[in-house]
Amino acid sequence: MTVVPWGPADLRRHIDAALDIYCAAMGYPPSTGRQRKGYVVVHTQRPGFLATGALDKSGTVIGFAYGYQGAPGQWWHDEVRRGLGEEQVARWLTDPFEVCELHVRPDHQGHGIGQELLTRLLDGCPHATVVLSTPEGESRAWGLYRRLSFVDIRRSHRFAGDGRRFAVLGRTLPLEHPTVRRDG
Repeated sequence: MTVVPWGPADLRRHIDAALDIYCAAMGYPPSTGRQRKGYVVVHTQRPGFLATGALDKSGTVIGFAYGYQGAPGQWWHDEVRRGLGEEQVARWLTDPFEVCELHVRPDHQGHGIGQELLTRLLDGCPHATVVLSTPEGESRAWGLYRRLSFVDIRRSHRFAGDGRRFAVLGRTLPLEHPTVRRDG
């Protein structure tokens, strides 16, 4: 497995594979990936866009992560902001990097790929904080974020179009933690 930095064109080139992984990891039907394709293309054009891809030995995409500078006027930013107090907004949303997506094919989970994707994505990230959302409950993703010292910003948040409860998590940058694997 190799984790590589992706620019906007790289994610667009691998968009179908990435969205297949997204749907499999999140338990969504394939139609959801097709519906999200346009959003992902728009995301690649946002300020501060960063991405990483995980490839197996044959060059097949087995995981990906991407994000950008969060800002007012963006759907996720505004959706989360409305549920926070001003102190939380000042702490977490003043200079955030928003991890929009981080997913690994289910048959490749549990081998440190998600952690490698995230740590490489955030390596050198110039923002004060990193924020993201994840479905509530015990999962490999939940364990990853806790290992990397993400804290609760908001719990039981509901996003339109998904009946599950989500946790909004964050942490300060740079990402320095003694358990962070850097050996691929």
